[in-house]
Amino acid sequence: MKNSLKKDIVKNIAKKFTRKIITAGVLFTMTVGVLGGCGSKSDDKTIKIGASPSPHAEILEQVKGELEKEGYKLEIVEYNDYVIPNKALNDGEIDANYFQHTAYLENYNKENKTDLKEAARIHFEPLGIYSKKIKSLKDVKDNAVVIVPNDATNEARALLLLQEEGLIKLDKKKGFKSTVLDIVENPKNLKIKELAAEQLPRALDDADIGVINGNYAIDGGLKIKDALSLEKSTSDATKVYSNVIAVRKGDKNSAKIKALVKALKSEKVKNFIKKKYKGSVVSVD
Repeated sequence: MKNSLKKDIVKNIAKKFTRKIITAGVLFTMTVGVLGGCGSKSDDKTIKIGASPSPHAEILEQVKGELEKEGYKLEIVEYNDYVIPNKALNDGEIDANYFQHTAYLENYNKENKTDLKEAARIHFEPLGIYSKKIKSLKDVKDNAVVIVPNDATNEARALLLLQEEGLIKLDKKKGFKSTVLDIVENPKNLKIKELAAEQLPRALDDADIGVINGNYAIDGGLKIKDALSLEKSTSDATKVYSNVIAVRKGDKNSAKIKALVKALKSEKVKNFIKKKYKGSVVSVD
């Protein structure tokens, strides 16, 4: 009898303990579900976007008020290079980014096997040739040092601008895929050095001329009026090198991305760009 009684007591304790575990598990699941649901609603009203400090973050600041009226909070995360913003977007750390042009985005996807998408084209930054040593490209001497961006898309763009000015000649078949290896004529024996785009303004002191991205020229205190040459806003480069809002596949038509694009396409933003950057940044439709 004693052994039987002990067994019954153990069974009852086990049943009660099991019921408590199940109840606790259900409550935990419900709690997580409720909290998770709350988090999702909050996330839907927050737009976290990665951007270069200038002009991208400056332009984004102009739409915070408009987005607030639509019920959205815009959170801007600034980056100072061309790699981390796309990685952060692909990893889900941000909702979108705004720092790159179409060609760079396509090349990034190809090299990294990602599938980031263009949500909208916002502006174009003419690439410019700058110098602290000469006032005209006619003054470029033999063996002059020329610095250009080292990323594939912007390097081709820089070389095409140098070709347009008659300083070099490229293989006609290469076009926007040109590299220094595709230079077929270099009459002045220019010494072309490839550097990270963000380093170009600082390196200009040690070069004769530099072909510099618009946003980094702005950051480096360079003025468009001082450029010895600029890409034309009517050129084919506008189509290929317009700066875009990039998102993950499937997010282009989300409510918050649509709201962001609408705000950035407003007349207010277009007027800001025109007055603030005076041609170094140009709005695109």
